Amino acid sequence: MSREAGSKILFLRAVLAFLALPGLVAFAAPLLLIWPRPLDTAFRASGLAPLAMGIILLLWCVRDFYVAGRGTLAPWDPPRHLVTTGPYRFSRNPMYVAVFMVLLGWALGFRSALLGAYALAVLAAFHLRVIFGEEPWLAKTHGEAWTQYVRDVPRWLGVPRRSVT
Repeated sequence: MSREAGSKILFLRAVLAFLALPGLVAFAAPLLLIWPRPLDTAFRASGLAPLAMGIILLLWCVRDFYVAGRGTLAPWDPPRHLVTTGPYRFSRNPMYVAVFMVLLGWALGFRSALLGAYALAVLAAFHLRVIFGEEPWLAKTHGEAWTQYVRDVPRWLGVPRRSVT
């Protein structure tokens, strides 16, 4: 297969993974939870900032997984290289932070306690997945590079403890 064809296939896999995972968790599920309310309720401005920032951050993360990692966000098709660029310099899990921001935006915009509870439940599930699934796998897969990255970058948010390239 040519390099160009391989890049096109990887791009298609990245788009499909985006639609299958954050597309369902951050967009389809919240709207289904409050259906048909979105049709008869105005979305309040209080939700716009976290929603927009979350979408932008999410797309940036997906791009970095594709470009720097040569993979997708899907656990069945992960990046081949440890991604430490872009938002990954400030958080080991910016994609999960982005999804939470999107969910917070929906909850605030629709003033929905149900969506707020959903956002918190998803955040708890992300935390457990990171601790018990992703981090052990990354340590095994990336060895010393992962160990150094953990020393340098906080799990969720914060200022890097050291310069990460």
